[in-house]
Amino acid sequence: MVNEFVYCPRLSFLEWVQGEWDDNLDTIEGRWVHRRVDKEPATDVPAPPDDEASSADGGDAEALALTARSVLLSSDRLGAIARIDLLEAEGREATPVEYKRGAVPDIPNRAWDPERVQLCLQGLILRDNGYSCAAGVLYFAESKTRVKVAFDESLIEMTQDAVQGTRAMAEGGRLPPPLRDSPKCVRCSLSGICLPDETRAWSGEPPDEVRRLVPARPDALPVYVQAQGGTIGKRGDALHVTVPDEPPVSVRLLDASALSVFGNVQLTTQAMRAVCDEGIPVTFHSSTGWLVGVLNGGLGHKNVLLRVRQHAVAGATEASLEIARRMAEGKILNQRTLLRRNHAAPDRRLLATMAMHARQTRGARAVDQLMGIEGMAARLYFSALPQLLKGAGAWASQRFAEGGRNRRPPKDEVNAVLSFVYALLVRDCNLAAAVVGFDPYVGFLHAPHYGRPSLALDLAEEFRPLVGDSVTLNVFNQGEVVEKDFVRRARGVALSPTGRRAVISAYERRMNQTVTHPMFGYVVSYRRVVELQARLLRAVLMGEAEHYRAFTTR
Repeated sequence: MVNEFVYCPRLSFLEWVQGEWDDNLDTIEGRWVHRRVDKEPATDVPAPPDDEASSADGGDAEALALTARSVLLSSDRLGAIARIDLLEAEGREATPVEYKRGAVPDIPNRAWDPERVQLCLQGLILRDNGYSCAAGVLYFAESKTRVKVAFDESLIEMTQDAVQGTRAMAEGGRLPPPLRDSPKCVRCSLSGICLPDETRAWSGEPPDEVRRLVPARPDALPVYVQAQGGTIGKRGDALHVTVPDEPPVSVRLLDASALSVFGNVQLTTQAMRAVCDEGIPVTFHSSTGWLVGVLNGGLGHKNVLLRVRQHAVAGATEASLEIARRMAEGKILNQRTLLRRNHAAPDRRLLATMAMHARQTRGARAVDQLMGIEGMAARLYFSALPQLLKGAGAWASQRFAEGGRNRRPPKDEVNAVLSFVYALLVRDCNLAAAVVGFDPYVGFLHAPHYGRPSLALDLAEEFRPLVGDSVTLNVFNQGEVVEKDFVRRARGVALSPTGRRAVISAYERRMNQTVTHPMFGYVVSYRRVVELQARLLRAVLMGEAEHYRAFTTR
């Protein structure tokens, strides 16, 4: 923690106070370098001999030589704990050895300050445990070089200041501001969580350029299994999916960001343990797509400070209403944009009325009033949506126009696709909320209701037109779903397995499609944008941004 504090106080707070963690190449290589020294010793490390015992043994230092790995020591005086990679002791003289990936840096001290402070703190703790410790060693694995670091007065003073600063930061309970235009952020594994440049832009202190420090698209993608009677097992480092009368399919755990299971699909204990170990969330859906359960890897996010703040703001009427206003306004503006872009001859009066409703959200005095405004805009929007079904999708237009938007169950094919895609979108928003550390069941626009993920529904609002409705129009107009891809059950309509497969494929294409972010100016996928919005909401709740800003396109 002290090492990270010297590198960047915000990194230290995120990692050690809020429990955030993410891997990059450096952290993975670091674990590989530590694979041997991180193993606990089989025997205890004896206390250092006192002076009288050493004299009685005739000063036989060789008999007291000791080498131990992964030694955990603490100091009540400093209030610090350290795990020493390798402890080399001879009599009372002890030398901590810290393993580092990479080569020796070409700088005056041949080591960076965070590494020197970390090593010095280990030396001070050894002194408080009775050892004599004047220097330590940094071992650089790439160049296989040992660099001696002397614990002089200036380094000891720097280390003690870092310990005090770290303790004050943790007790303060406030996330430090991000570094400004620092090259450290480029190599930081938490840059995608910290969002240094984006946070400054949200707070009204925009940097000269907002750097995109994470890939535009995530490397791993969701895995869907909807074949009834299928089984998901584990084979090596991969999920192994078997379905009767079909060839098996394997997906590397490394390539899976989430696992979605539809209907009667078995998940073996071994596979369940593997996805938990890898932090891969599993969502369970009914055969028609309704979300019925979520399995989060590990024990879920531990950021209790954010949850406390979320509950406090949700209970504060004005603060909660301000966030809800922004979300509703963003949804109406995106609905209007979709009509304007896709209608051959958009009704100008309708567009003007929707723009008026978007403005009215800013003056709403209660959530009920806000939902009423949003409902009026939605009726106008869905009355015009059938006119956007054309070409191969024209056959569905009339049926949708007759019934309008309906659900539970959907009574026509367009509503069946809308409901299914909205369920996928809410699932992704639910996962984004969980990744950031929110309680998905406490929202601001949607009132609390037993079993309802209100915050996930809130986050999904502005993306319903951009993702859900866009995907629906495309699958019909491009002929990706036709009449035979639906089944009628009693008074409802549902997608067949073939239809679901086509809609899932179109949904994933849309989520992986890149868009230029209107505020940051860089290109990013819709899936990343959903997470960015969840992190913006976190910044608002934690006081790093003044207002929530919905994601809107022109």
